[in-house]
Amino acid sequence: MTDLAISLPEETVATLREKALAYGVRAEDLMRAGIDRLLASPEEDFEEAVDYVLERNEELYRRLA
Repeated sequence: MTDLAISLPEETVATLREKALAYGVRAEDLMRAGIDRLLASPEEDFEEAVDYVLERNEELYRRLA
């Protein structure tokens, strides 16, 4: 495993620690879970965004075609 150091604003760290305490986990574990979730589903989120934009602007695209 490789260590990675990042800088976060104090208010973000405070919120992270509060959330971790509420879930009963370490702040590091909560961050890792968030990163794992992001890396596992970026394509799904992107596709949802594309579908939304296409649906929202369908009439405009039809007129421009």
